[in-house]
Amino acid sequence: QVQLVESGGGLVQAGGSLRLSCAASGRTFGSYAMGWFRQAPGKERELIAGIRWIGTSKYHADSVKGRFTISRDNAKNTLYLQMNSLKPEDTAVYYCAAGTSGIYWRLEEYDYWGQGTQVTVSS
Repeated sequence: QVQLVESGGGLVQAGGSLRLSCAASGRTFGSYAMGWFRQAPGKERELIAGIRWIGTSKYHADSVKGRFTISRDNAKNTLYLQMNSLKPEDTAVYYCAAGTSGIYWRLEEYDYWGQGTQVTVSS
């Protein structure tokens, strides 16, 4: 059973930074896709960054490109999202997700989800 547990959310002022972490457990992730999503009130869930558990290629949505960076530490089974230059419009619940297909750039390819962590950016 795949378990994903996010941490690191909170309240930050515009222009600030946060780093989200996602502790992954339950199996060997091998070629799984790993990603970060967010969902703001009244909006659809958005895939903002993705990576394969093995490999170097990454995906970042245009809305976060140049500000957010996805990374992982395979030894710690942990996925990260470094968020810099935060804006009030980045306020959302952020979710970690995993997908068995390894297709990390497509929202519909993710099968497992964490419980989410709130990020609030004040102006």
